[in-house]
Amino acid sequence: MSLDQFSLQGRVALVTGSSRGLGWAMAEALAGAGAHVVLNGRDQATLAARAATLQGRGFQASIARFDVRDTHCAIIAMGDIARTLGRLDILVNNAGIIRRQPLTETTDAEWDAVLQLDLTAAFRLSREAARLMLPRRWGRIINIASVMGAIARPTIASYVTAKAGLAGLTRALAVELGPQGINVNCIGPGYYPSEANETLRSDPEFYRRIAERSPLGRWGDPAELGGAVIYFASPASSFCNGQFLMIDGGMTIAV
Repeated sequence: MSLDQFSLQGRVALVTGSSRGLGWAMAEALAGAGAHVVLNGRDQATLAARAATLQGRGFQASIARFDVRDTHCAIIAMGDIARTLGRLDILVNNAGIIRRQPLTETTDAEWDAVLQLDLTAAFRLSREAARLMLPRRWGRIINIASVMGAIARPTIASYVTAKAGLAGLTRALAVELGPQGINVNCIGPGYYPSEANETLRSDPEFYRRIAERSPLGRWGDPAELGGAVIYFASPASSFCNGQFLMIDGGMTIAV
């Protein structure tokens, strides 16, 4: 196989929640592989700065500021991408939140908030992306779940449920869209440093315990997600569909 199979030249990729954290790392990887990356988030200034960073490296980047939970805004944003860039080839559903609290203290509204952002928004954007991809009979939808889509820990029931739901959504869309040239796959990151887990990382005991759960004996580096997202986004993954790939240092296979 030629390395050209991993090239994303001429492709347009939308990465949700890409102004920071794992989303930003994956956006960097896709841009480096040649894609025009559309950065998404809710803060205009942060998005503009990130786009300028990529452009300063000679990459192609633009921004789409909208809240993925807002159906109306999501539809408008997809239309803007199609109108200004002419196409959408790759969607990375990365935006998400986590709430940590005991089951008995979790309200319906707090449960709904996590499911809306972590699962329903991915369904919505996948639907709108598919409408742009189907006429070309080529596309890639990549859902970013978590090791918590397969295992669980206390106090994050809504997050675990949403991430397991993303795995199911991946399979459902893969069997429906695959025959029409759109491959749908899922990445399950393990523990990586991010703004979302800064409090946990500051606890030496928790940090050590998580590191020791992995056969590699450490947390991941966000840049280590780059290879997987490029693979799933590129022609190299043409026969890979409906899969859930853990990038967790082996955490989910260790006893």
